[in-house]
Amino acid sequence: MSALTPERTARPRRSRTRSRTVNSRPALVISTLRPHQYDLRPACASLVCPDCTTWVPITGIQTKKPKLVPHDTGRAGKDAAVRCQGSNRLVTVNVTVKKWQERLVDGHAETAHRRRTTVRRKPKVATAPAVSQIAAQKQTTRDEPDNGRPLWLLRKEQWASTESSVRDADTRRAQLPDGDAPLGASPVPLTTLHPERPAR
Repeated sequence: MSALTPERTARPRRSRTRSRTVNSRPALVISTLRPHQYDLRPACASLVCPDCTTWVPITGIQTKKPKLVPHDTGRAGKDAAVRCQGSNRLVTVNVTVKKWQERLVDGHAETAHRRRTTVRRKPKVATAPAVSQIAAQKQTTRDEPDNGRPLWLLRKEQWASTESSVRDADTRRAQLPDGDAPLGASPVPLTTLHPERPAR
């Protein structure tokens, strides 16, 4: 094909054809398809071709040998003209229009009441603070405003203000007057005792 010759594109699908060609593949049975994959109304008899998954008219729906019209796999006027292998394939219509409509309505009734499962996400719970953190928070609330200073600096300043009085209390507690001992208690030995082992 020369560069000047335009490339052939898919032809529009005609609803009725007079081709006597019959596909050698086994006939396509309507009952094997789902109700929404075919239409049995005489005015627009068609089905989804299993080969190219596009809607294709059925010619001769009221005759003994209905078949799919010749069609291309691509879109008409846009894609390349590639003939589908399902063209001229015989169709076995073993479902009545009434039965097809009932199945279609039943399927719609089932799917109409379906609701998408709502995913309920668990709320994010903040991690509980440690006991020491709770105590530090309470101590901070009782103290004076920190003015943006870190907690360790506040504690250091608090200790510096009370350090001298604490040390004085410890010193006074260590000094016991002579002779002060609990009443009724045995005297504490001042020398190291070395008990002898009993003879055997």
